[in-house]
Amino acid sequence: MRSAAAGRCGSWCGAVSWARGGRIKRSFKNDNLMERPTPERSRSPCKYGWARYEKVPPRSISSIAPNVGHFGLHQSGVFVNRSLAMEKIKCFGFDMDYTLAVYKSPEYESLGFDLTVERLVSIGYPHELLNFVYDPAFPTRGLVFDTLYGNLLKVDAYGNLLVCAHGFNFMRGPETREHYPNKFIQRDDTERFHILNTLFNLPETYLLACLIDFFTNCDRYTSCETGFKDGDLFMSFRSMFQDVRDAVDWVHYKGSLKEKTLENLEKYVVKDAKLPLLLSRMNEVGKVFLATNSDYKYTDKIMTYLFDFPHGPKPGNAHRPWQSYFDLILVDARKPIFFGEGTVLRQVDTVTGKLKIGTYTGPLQHGIVYSGGSSDTICDLLGAKGKDILYIGDHIFGDILKSKKRQGWRTFLVIPELAQELHVWTDKSALFEELQSLDIFLAELYKHLDSSSNERPDISSIQRRIKKVTHDMDMCYGMMGSLFRSGSRQTLFASQVMRYADLYAASFINLLYYPFSYLFRAAHVLMPHESTVEHTHVDINEKESPMATRNRTSVDFKDSDYKRHQLTRSISEIKPPNLFPQTPQEITHCHDEDDDEEEEEEEEEEEEEEE
Repeated sequence: MRSAAAGRCGSWCGAVSWARGGRIKRSFKNDNLMERPTPERSRSPCKYGWARYEKVPPRSISSIAPNVGHFGLHQSGVFVNRSLAMEKIKCFGFDMDYTLAVYKSPEYESLGFDLTVERLVSIGYPHELLNFVYDPAFPTRGLVFDTLYGNLLKVDAYGNLLVCAHGFNFMRGPETREHYPNKFIQRDDTERFHILNTLFNLPETYLLACLIDFFTNCDRYTSCETGFKDGDLFMSFRSMFQDVRDAVDWVHYKGSLKEKTLENLEKYVVKDAKLPLLLSRMNEVGKVFLATNSDYKYTDKIMTYLFDFPHGPKPGNAHRPWQSYFDLILVDARKPIFFGEGTVLRQVDTVTGKLKIGTYTGPLQHGIVYSGGSSDTICDLLGAKGKDILYIGDHIFGDILKSKKRQGWRTFLVIPELAQELHVWTDKSALFEELQSLDIFLAELYKHLDSSSNERPDISSIQRRIKKVTHDMDMCYGMMGSLFRSGSRQTLFASQVMRYADLYAASFINLLYYPFSYLFRAAHVLMPHESTVEHTHVDINEKESPMATRNRTSVDFKDSDYKRHQLTRSISEIKPPNLFPQTPQEITHCHDEDDDEEEEEEEEEEEEEEE
């Protein structure tokens, strides 16, 4: 096990700087970061053509956080969107499914896929569907299903299309524009477009593709723009989607998914010996709670398996039941409703698994298991307010978005796919570097041209190469490409991660490698004009700008003779207390450090007054 000192990794923004002209060279061969200047090219490449491209030195990622630690981009790192001081966290909250209990892939997805297909066949779908086998290379999270045309769409944060697939057919530009002329969708049309954001959605995503591909290519059915016909019967893509949704819900709530999972926990659930150790350390510095949508019987069996070791948190310690690691246990949470009005808080009979009648109104009692309730209930029982809580979950909507927007909880998103994303990021560094070199070469073709130039450099070869390299890079992740990007554009999922997750990692176990006094500091997010312009002096004539300078010193107005308008001179003897705002002389702006000293000083003063 790594020591805390050896594992103190800072934040890394996780995004590629696709800007032309970057200056920092990233070494992907190890975890060290190197800087080296890249030589300038003084001659226009127009004279030398495409063959000169290979001699352009590669310039790599410039968006590296200032405090990358010893293991840099290692999958044991925690990545930061908003600064978070761990010593301010008083409560650690956990989801169970895909957070504490990580289901093995593709075994668990295959089980869910097979059971859902069987359910569809049982309600009348063709028996040929039983021949399909789950393929983990096809689906990814964050895809959007268009219930009108039956397409799976990968989009960016604004609804621009990145990938479009109809069944197993990946549509090219002309085909895509037949349905989406602007290659754009209105994401707020939730009746038509459904986002498949969770890990539980992966089998569902692949099943939708299987169904559409089957009906498209089966001679018994006639393809229509919005569905399929079988004689006088018509099945729309919307009704097909609803059938799949209902089948998935049936498998999870009434079917045998949980039963089969419990029959072979070793096959379907990851067991980590570091889990008891991390939770025991969290118990030493704060309170720990569990809030899961699962029922108590299933939760108890899963958690018993996760903590089933011959020893306690460390070898030599006595074994402890899983309940002893939590100050509050809450099942049947019904997230995301849980973060709003919630449901009735009831007590669970841990012997029978049944709920006791009546609403629980007593204080927090260690060892009692609760059902329902709300996020307000947790705050009341634990005596905590929003930002005291760090909630750890895998569901971008049910766990992270709602807890952040409605309660102001600090959030930690578990993204199991991040391990593979980082592997591709480092292993395929040559593709990333080639893309940046292509961008540089493309820019230099126009280097000595301006609006008076009639010369039109031939960039077709470069454009084709950019498309080819981008495609090769995408295929390293899977058929749908990266979870976070397509070429230079970030996906909808990536934008949600950046917006709502304060921290994210492949596993919350990574917190084990950081002290609880650690300050997770967010990296600077650079805009294009900041990431492409170096910090070197450039002689710019301020008179060229139509805007007045906003840089002010305390003497700017002191020695200036600003004359009033003729109509206002008569009231010059009536002066306001402050004629002009003064430049702040102390730190007053929020810099996202999550270490508000003034707030701490006020709390200390209040404590002294109480004493």
